[in-house]
Amino acid sequence: MAIFEAAKGAVVLLAGFGVLSLLHRDIRVAAAALVGRLHLNPTHRFESSFIEAASRVTDTGLWVIASAGFLYALFRFLEAYGLWSGRRWAEWLAVVSGGLYLPLEIYELIQRYTWVRVSAVIVNLIVVFAMIAVLVKDKKPESGTKG
Repeated sequence: MAIFEAAKGAVVLLAGFGVLSLLHRDIRVAAAALVGRLHLNPTHRFESSFIEAASRVTDTGLWVIASAGFLYALFRFLEAYGLWSGRRWAEWLAVVSGGLYLPLEIYELIQRYTWVRVSAVIVNLIVVFAMIAVLVKDKKPESGTKG
């Protein structure tokens, strides 16, 4: 689980640096290039909305997005460290943070059934139930506390 959480943090960290690479650039051009690279039709509703939204992003907005990504990555790295070190707080954190995504993932799955959404729900359920199993099995007191 620790490696999985660290990998999620690394992906978001790389994405944050990718966002920062767009500073002082025409983001509309970059968005249109991405749509073209993915062989999507820029005249379709979603793709044109994506390009239009990208044209409104400012450098300040990019910094905000990247900063949020860096904070999220830090959170994932802290969770990974705690899980790797066998810290009970990290086990609880994994249950809570994984559980928070489940209602949204299930809602999205109900709205539109895709294999990606099914996979996301299944992986998240596995993580949450595995961490619950660890917590139930390992009823040891938190390190540094009495009891």
